[in-house]
Amino acid sequence: MIELKNDSLVFSFSKVYPEARLSLDLMRTLRIPDDDSAHLLPPGLGQFPLRHVDDFGKSIPGGWVEHGGIVFPMYQSEAMWLSFSSNPIEQREASYPFAIKIATGKIDAVTGEPWRDSLHSEPQDYVVSPTQPWLDGYCVEKGIVRQFVAMPLGGGYTAEEQVTGEAEHGGLQIIAYPMKREVFEKRFPVVPVVHFDRHMHMEADMCSAMPSAMPDAMEMGLAPGGQMRQEIYEDPFDISDWDMDHSSRCFIHITNSLVWRSITGEEPPTTPPTAREYTEAGFPWFDYYADGETAVSGSSVLGGLKSVATLGQEKGDVPLPENKSIDVGSVVTIRAGLKPNQVREAAF
Repeated sequence: MIELKNDSLVFSFSKVYPEARLSLDLMRTLRIPDDDSAHLLPPGLGQFPLRHVDDFGKSIPGGWVEHGGIVFPMYQSEAMWLSFSSNPIEQREASYPFAIKIATGKIDAVTGEPWRDSLHSEPQDYVVSPTQPWLDGYCVEKGIVRQFVAMPLGGGYTAEEQVTGEAEHGGLQIIAYPMKREVFEKRFPVVPVVHFDRHMHMEADMCSAMPSAMPDAMEMGLAPGGQMRQEIYEDPFDISDWDMDHSSRCFIHITNSLVWRSITGEEPPTTPPTAREYTEAGFPWFDYYADGETAVSGSSVLGGLKSVATLGQEKGDVPLPENKSIDVGSVVTIRAGLKPNQVREAAF
């Protein structure tokens, strides 16, 4: 079962295990420069507002009603990331594991392959929570992703259009598989819960600093933006550990923020600050390491996609306002994989 609670998608599998729950948040963030550099992780600027598609059947495309799911707003060229949080099972010193497949426009964000419901290990076409706390973009090579950036369908920028040549689906597609109960109960506690916070919130005046003039296209997709240092970790379990008989999937539709009001009657979120404004204000960027984990190699298909800035230059267009490179000052390093109360040793 999937529920919408406080702008979070909550996947529950009580028939598998009473406390098997996974929360997924769609996080607003800075759009990193689309240049030749591989940037650090930008902060979370709060959750996107999520709404049930079924509540707006008369003001949305018929295909959205057919797919069901939820809808949320993004400005053109705005960026986002996905945050995963597995329910901690305190008595076992572990968070319940899930295998999660993520696609944009039905193109797998890890492999670049067309959408398939089941899990595959060669190549791995999913991420694992809690090993993978978040996903910021398309896995283009080992340790590098290209940031998820919203663009209107039909302009040729989205990953879907670049791979298939069609602007048919848009949005995101998510499916979650829990670990088999008997496997979970037999395994040694996986990863202890380590508390850290990348989900910082900006003040309202900072978030409204960037003016923007956007088109009125309703349907949006995600396109590859700037490069970011982020590893997509290999599944630490066996693929047979996942319960293929129990899964939940959700179609996440994206609409332009400027037509959000006409659909929902609500004001859209303010535009986020630029990366340069954020950096010059002295706020931190983030660097994440998971000790003992191995990263997947990356997708040759996704690695061959053209970024929004590159395609814009070829088209004689300027799809990304404020795309200047930055020099990062403040960096917060987040390290996972430590035991409770363990002091991390590092270089003197």
